[in-house]
Amino acid sequence: MPELPEVETVKNEIMPHLLGKKITRMEALWAKTLCPPETEFNKLVSGLQVTGLSRRGKYIIISLSGGLFISVHLKMSGGLTAVKAETEQFPRFTRAVFHLENGEQVYFTDIRKFGRINLLTSLDTILEKLGPEPLEEDFTPEVLGKRLSGRKGPIKAVLLDQKVLAGVGNMYADEALFKACLNPLRPADSLSKAEVTKLHSAIQSVLHKAIQNKGASVSTYHRPDGSKGGAQLEFNVAHRRGEVCPECGAPINRQLIRQRACYYCPHCQS
Repeated sequence: MPELPEVETVKNEIMPHLLGKKITRMEALWAKTLCPPETEFNKLVSGLQVTGLSRRGKYIIISLSGGLFISVHLKMSGGLTAVKAETEQFPRFTRAVFHLENGEQVYFTDIRKFGRINLLTSLDTILEKLGPEPLEEDFTPEVLGKRLSGRKGPIKAVLLDQKVLAGVGNMYADEALFKACLNPLRPADSLSKAEVTKLHSAIQSVLHKAIQNKGASVSTYHRPDGSKGGAQLEFNVAHRRGEVCPECGAPINRQLIRQRACYYCPHCQS
């Protein structure tokens, strides 16, 4: 599933294709992708201008004139692709199309069909279920400590809870815990103040680096121009089962924690 760095990259790179443009219509090639359905969607957005793009957690938020918003959630395999207007054939696995006034089109592609594009009158339904943004200035070690306080579950599972922290997913939780030398099975509320500070720094460092590398293409993720991200090339433990730890040479373990795969070094993260 695309996580914060992948969603941030898609948002940044699709922005020039959408910002300031008017949407003439939305087209659904997979009906469930759009909510409300296509006809109603178009009654509300046709002719509106895109005034801004932002990200909240794993959501891309498209602000429209008239006070409406379009939220895009890539889910397991979604992506946004921009292709020149003269292209007649839709990219493979296209589920929805943004038709723009200049003849350009932006395609929402999704192999598994789980991704969703929702039209909203308010962002409250998104904001109320998300924790703090890990790269914002007001996300401090103290804030992280409070989010972990009283949570007895494994720290790996708690970091994946979007109500605790927005945007961090499986890959980057593994990488952050490795960088902080923390065992993923440790109860979240057992971390000392020093360990929380170290984890806070590791989360921010890992995410910033992944954004610089344009996200991780370990499965279906691709950038809007069709190219791959490079963050996976610098992973220390994530998706590296059977390889050895770059720090100590111990074999990297893979273990299920609440039905999610977790990769870690049993020596460095003992």
